[in-house]
Amino acid sequence: IPTVLVVLGIVVVIYGYFTSNVVQGRYLYSMGGNMKAAKLSGINTERMMFFAYTNMGFLAGVAGLVFAARLNSASPQSGTGFEMDAIGSCFIGGASAYGGVGTVTGTVIGALIFGVLNNGMSIMGINSNVQQVIKGLVLLGAVAFDIISKMDLASKFKVKKATPIK
Repeated sequence: IPTVLVVLGIVVVIYGYFTSNVVQGRYLYSMGGNMKAAKLSGINTERMMFFAYTNMGFLAGVAGLVFAARLNSASPQSGTGFEMDAIGSCFIGGASAYGGVGTVTGTVIGALIFGVLNNGMSIMGINSNVQQVIKGLVLLGAVAFDIISKMDLASKFKVKKATPIK
């Protein structure tokens, strides 16, 4: 079993449990959905933002260590260009452009889909610039789907104006 898979499994289990079963994890979701409402409901948003950024720094460090160990070298230029893959994985995995929605396992599934897409395009010999365009279109489609589905949901629950009595 590859070490990367073991590290990924541990991170997914810990953060999946944290975001769904721990109060602070639910606070993070509520802040993502509506920061002002979270603050008004008594959540210490500054502390939770510090916690979120600290965790993201830790995860970036773990990812850097795993990536450097996999390449047997470290360079400041390593990992450039991964931003599109990371953002695309989140949106394909079910995260919302409006925040407050998404799961850890959904993001992992999105990353697997994006990885298969990258690998397939590389095997087919598609130019790297064309690959970036295709990944951008996939990301655009995922965001558009999210926005359209939110608009449809909002229109279903829209309050109709009362007709005046004559």
